[in-house]
Amino acid sequence: MPLVFRTLLFGFVTLLVVVLIIDDIAEVEEETANNGHSKKMNLHQLLPKPHRQAAAHADPTTLTRLSKDVNRSSPNYNNTAKLSSNNWTFNKTLSNLIRKNILRFLDPERDISILKGTLKPGDIIHYVFDRHSTTNISENLYRLLPTASPMKNQHHRRCAIVGNSGILLNSSCGPEIDSHDFVIRCNLAPVEEYYRDVGWRTNLVTMNPSVVQRAFQDLVNEEWRDRFLQRLQSLSGSVLWIPAFMAKGGEERVEWALRLILLHTVDVRTAFPSLRLLHAVRGYWLTNNVHIKRPTTGLLMYTMATRFCEEIHLYGFWPFSLNPQGKPVKYHYYDTLKYEYTSSSSPHTMPLEFRTLSTLHRQGALRLHTGTCDVEGRPQ
Repeated sequence: MPLVFRTLLFGFVTLLVVVLIIDDIAEVEEETANNGHSKKMNLHQLLPKPHRQAAAHADPTTLTRLSKDVNRSSPNYNNTAKLSSNNWTFNKTLSNLIRKNILRFLDPERDISILKGTLKPGDIIHYVFDRHSTTNISENLYRLLPTASPMKNQHHRRCAIVGNSGILLNSSCGPEIDSHDFVIRCNLAPVEEYYRDVGWRTNLVTMNPSVVQRAFQDLVNEEWRDRFLQRLQSLSGSVLWIPAFMAKGGEERVEWALRLILLHTVDVRTAFPSLRLLHAVRGYWLTNNVHIKRPTTGLLMYTMATRFCEEIHLYGFWPFSLNPQGKPVKYHYYDTLKYEYTSSSSPHTMPLEFRTLSTLHRQGALRLHTGTCDVEGRPQ
């Protein structure tokens, strides 16, 4: 066989193998993202051609690449210069682009809660992360299902999402947080004792079922029931977002909370996320090469907030045991829980999420506050 022919044949076979591999990768991504738009999307490609030059300074394609200046082998992320808020400028074009991209995967206004008309008491639900396990829709849960989305037709210019990292302690960021048009908090974190650092205002707060056990001792006596009830009553008209169908084990705690809300006519608007929400959010980030195991509550809230908020500010997002100056940082600002994200059994990839949010901060898509605020609430 002539050498030239053999060379051409080898090249053809090699090309065929490469095509097959690419096709296999595309199929895996389609299955993982669990939606019809799962091929890798380049954010830059979503911009209409006349606007690409205007957004070029933001380099939106870097959303698909983790920042190379991050020390991946160490949990300590000493990079305050690159996260400076003083030189931050909001990139509205990129923010709108991200919103449109996310809407290809989910509509947070709809997916923020299952609505009353879609279920009835006694219906069987398969848990999102334990598909072999099921639960039944109780009468109490059905009564508290909203008839319309709690975020229907809402739009806010400036929103704050408050995480629970100990980086907030002694930050004096409470007034700045409260100055936002809409404030989202995570996992029913306490505010009264820490208001100077974390603020008072709450428009939406999440409550994982495990919070009842961890923060309120499973309501073992009257004292803990009163504490839990007082925290719920302090929400005063806020949306209480309860992921009741994510994993088996929390159904009893959810029911306890629902009974208290109904018994004492607590002034909250309850919401229970749709069964597709977590997979849709994970699918969005996977297509941007952010390979998270399971979105944290903070990342989930940011992803959803892009639907309702024009400019998003993040506080208390710091998953590291030391601050940029090398001083110890508590995992939560309000308890003694230890860091567990480095464990292989952890469902979250928090440092990876933080690097991603840092990249978006530098591009102007969001503002990530990791320092202190002055007494008037301006970032330093």
